[in-house]
Amino acid sequence: MSFKCGIVGLPNVGKSTLFNALTNSSKAQAANFPFCTIDPNIGIVPVPDYRLKNLAEISKSKKIINTTISFVDIAGLVKGASKGEGLGNKFLSHIREVDAIIHMIRCFESDDIQNVNPSVDPIRDLEIIETEMMLADLESIQKRLEKNNKKNVDNEELKILEIALECINKSEDFSVLTSNYEKKQLNQSGLLSLKPKIFVCNVDEKSVQNGNKYTKNFIGKFGEENSLIVSADIENQINQLNFEEKENYMEMIGLNETGLNKLIKKGYEILELDTYFTSGPEETRAWTIQKNCTAPKAAGEIHSDFEKGFIRAETISYDDFIANNGWVNSKNNGKMRLEGKDYIVKDGDVLNFRFNT
Repeated sequence: MSFKCGIVGLPNVGKSTLFNALTNSSKAQAANFPFCTIDPNIGIVPVPDYRLKNLAEISKSKKIINTTISFVDIAGLVKGASKGEGLGNKFLSHIREVDAIIHMIRCFESDDIQNVNPSVDPIRDLEIIETEMMLADLESIQKRLEKNNKKNVDNEELKILEIALECINKSEDFSVLTSNYEKKQLNQSGLLSLKPKIFVCNVDEKSVQNGNKYTKNFIGKFGEENSLIVSADIENQINQLNFEEKENYMEMIGLNETGLNKLIKKGYEILELDTYFTSGPEETRAWTIQKNCTAPKAAGEIHSDFEKGFIRAETISYDDFIANNGWVNSKNNGKMRLEGKDYIVKDGDVLNFRFNT
């Protein structure tokens, strides 16, 4: 299962620098002028998980395969983008293709990096971006609700669009939708304003531990739950170092965890994802699934035949697998369970599927 997080924001807020750090590459051009990024850059990033190494050591696996998450560096939006200003609707269409939105917010001052606005104001900047996405949604809803187009919209989607239109017209949030409809239903509507969001406050080096006046104002308004303080420049520096240098540098500046790890964790939270494992002599591998995923659906992540011919799932929790030193002892000690089609896979489950093709 592949998930995409799109990095959006005004020009010159650090999106491409963060993307390069996340993907440990120079794929995204980072320069000091607006609209440096035109076509979206896509980077596939392995998800760090300490459990893989522990499982592989017990199973004596030849290979370790991490699950992945994709990051998309989308060009900077400006006020009026929904009406074609800047690079306009082309980039709004790129946002529609992602599962979650990472709002990159400028929370630093710099004489060297051009600011498209006369001052640093992260709250204003976010409101510009969200307004443009809402205006794009408004145009999309109106088109889809036109008489000639209604026949292509099913009743459930039609109701979502009508409620969304009412929310936009009344300047109300979308809580009435998010509390009454499942995420899958809302995703199918294609509305930008309904996508899960992470707010990344991009700061300078001196503010990376405790933030600054800009992050305090921003988090005070939008809350801590989906907000992170990250220095894209520092993340980029960290990724140029070897393991030992990286540890020393992070200790020196007081970082316990990289921004990459924090962002991936937050992405998994807001997208409501879990990880299960397969582990044996050939490989130990992590697989991404939605929370509350049934065992057959989880099996289908490996191959569609596994889902179609699903019989049972041999299941051991990660903790039991480690404590009992693998499959054989876990089974002998009664820690392995045979689960059927209704079993809801839990994060950290180690699974072996029985199926019949």
